[in-house]
Amino acid sequence: MSEPVQPDTVPATAPAPDVDPRLLEILVCPVTHGALEYDRAKGELISRSARLAYPIRDGVPIMLPEEARELGDGD
Repeated sequence: MSEPVQPDTVPATAPAPDVDPRLLEILVCPVTHGALEYDRAKGELISRSARLAYPIRDGVPIMLPEEARELGDGD
């Protein structure tokens, strides 16, 4: 008898999967159309001008303003 298959888990502290560097070169903030910074540790694309952080899920940037978190003073 085979053992049950366990789902793959990633610790919460693990860095986000890498994003294709070519994609990072062409993406801009959908609000300001300005440059984005890649924060690999947090798995986010940061728009300093809009003060928003767009999440990256499963290696895919989610570029919707309603999905972004607002940057705080410590960000």
